[in-house]
Amino acid sequence: MSLLTTDRVAFRECLPDGGRLIGMDVGTKTIGLALCDDRWSIASPAHTISRGKFTKDKIAIAAFIAEQQVKGIVIGLPLNLDGTGSPRSQSSRAFAQNLLDLGLPILLWDERWSTQAVTRTLLEADASRARREVLVDKLAASYILQGAIDGLVAGL
Repeated sequence: MSLLTTDRVAFRECLPDGGRLIGMDVGTKTIGLALCDDRWSIASPAHTISRGKFTKDKIAIAAFIAEQQVKGIVIGLPLNLDGTGSPRSQSSRAFAQNLLDLGLPILLWDERWSTQAVTRTLLEADASRARREVLVDKLAASYILQGAIDGLVAGL
């Protein structure tokens, strides 16, 4: 069932039996991917896709979704600090809209602090700049997905 929403209840209703979810941190240069288990307990960083033409990116995402038997998509929605939309949030919404034909429900999830939280954690772990660049997007996707699944199971 295709659905694009910011409403976690509506998203959860599309997946009454749970199922594996993919989280995405959509940036201008890369797309970080994360996965969670089918019971929505823990999110893990998975993969980073270097952005190119959208068609190529979508093929890579679709293949990853099929391989991992994903049932729903969570995409980070970069809002301003006051909760309003921004040009980046409009870009994320358009990206999500273009994935609707994959036939999966899509939840847009507030990601205001994801990259900062992950970067802070990597700095505290004394990760080099090069290592941070490799990890930050898929870790941010994992942070976004974990927040979403925590929100999804809170109402169960």
